[in-house]
Amino acid sequence: MSKRVGICLVGVGRAGAVHGRNYSERIVGAKVVAVVAYHRESAMKAAEEYGAEHWYTDHEEALKQKDVDAVVISTPTFTHTKITIDAAEAGKHVLCEKPMALTLKEADQMIAATRKAGVKLQMGFMRRFDAEFQSAKQKIEAGIIGKPSTIKSTGHGPGVPPPWACDPATSIGMLAEVNSHDFDSVRWLMGSDIRRVYAEVEAIAIPELKDKYPDFYDRALVTLRFANGSLGLIDSACPVKYGYDARVEVLGTEGVMLIGELKYQAVVICKKETGVYTSTFPSWRDRFREAYLEEDKHFVDCIIYDKN
Repeated sequence: MSKRVGICLVGVGRAGAVHGRNYSERIVGAKVVAVVAYHRESAMKAAEEYGAEHWYTDHEEALKQKDVDAVVISTPTFTHTKITIDAAEAGKHVLCEKPMALTLKEADQMIAATRKAGVKLQMGFMRRFDAEFQSAKQKIEAGIIGKPSTIKSTGHGPGVPPPWACDPATSIGMLAEVNSHDFDSVRWLMGSDIRRVYAEVEAIAIPELKDKYPDFYDRALVTLRFANGSLGLIDSACPVKYGYDARVEVLGTEGVMLIGELKYQAVVICKKETGVYTSTFPSWRDRFREAYLEEDKHFVDCIIYDKN
């Protein structure tokens, strides 16, 4: 494929905006040619911002556009399966934000549809493209800390979940919406599948949401046992008031590895009145800005050069 990959953004909220800026401003091999948003004003505004000539309020109409080579799906979880299958049947490649779907059956349907159509399907796990996480993966595989024995992943988000993310009918809860990144990265770093999972959850920060959504929770601790015999822990919290927090600790038989940190900038201030303080990451968009760019580049490269 010699021409630039024509991207259709399906969903232009927070994650969609990150992809939109990358594909319209920072990736030479791609061009945003269409935008889909379910509110007309949002679609028009996003199309203007990302330089797309066409905008739609229906993804099925957008898929008819001939210069759309691929779709980037950043809509709520319960919409992922249909959009992915429709895109595959239209011959479009798919980059889908996590979590993949509401059920394993739906995820299998998405995989089967893209394989049958012979198009790419990439999930939006940007931590795999983060320089710090990639360096950690390489060092673990090189045996720098010996055999990994335990892994602890912290995944805390600052914002109150949107209503659809609180409802089991449209979401799987925070362990999927926020901590799917943690589940993916611990498997990746450990180089092993998870064999057993146990979780305790509770609504502590905003318990009033349980009145409307009885299964809602905002705090969770998950213990893991891997196929290779190692152990894991995922610490989930959303919302938290101090900022966005994504850190991992890997304990090996020959040492320990710490991935990520709390502070946003290498600036520390000390005053008698306040003590020592620094700033934290305000959001995941700030912490993983470059990782999202590398993820989006990878998707385009897979299409242009037919890579997996």
